[in-house]
Amino acid sequence: MKNLRVTVNGTAYDVQVEELGADAAPAPVKAAPAKAAPAPAAAPAASGNAGSVKVTAPMPGTVVRVEVNTGDAVKSGQDLVFIEAMKMETPVKAAQDGTIASIEVSSGESVETGKVLLTMN
Repeated sequence: MKNLRVTVNGTAYDVQVEELGADAAPAPVKAAPAKAAPAPAAAPAASGNAGSVKVTAPMPGTVVRVEVNTGDAVKSGQDLVFIEAMKMETPVKAAQDGTIASIEVSSGESVETGKVLLTMN
């Protein structure tokens, strides 16, 4: 086993990876069936004036809580929103200092990867 650290969207995860010997064949990978592109969804109504910096969901899940309000000044690294996925709460942090311009989600809402959670100036 090898211990590795993987960073996804700024969040570091410590993982263990099993090394296969030269004799072991890799598991076959099934090709995913081709899917038609989904129709574009209507944009949700913003709760205020949208900011220039969009903070998006790093994974699909459920919004557990929103830690900020419109107009709040935030610092880089500050927790903004918590998303629950697979019974784990993951904080979405501010990538930079700024002011919250709009909040696009609420507690209990399901989100997909890339969904705009809030905007900042």
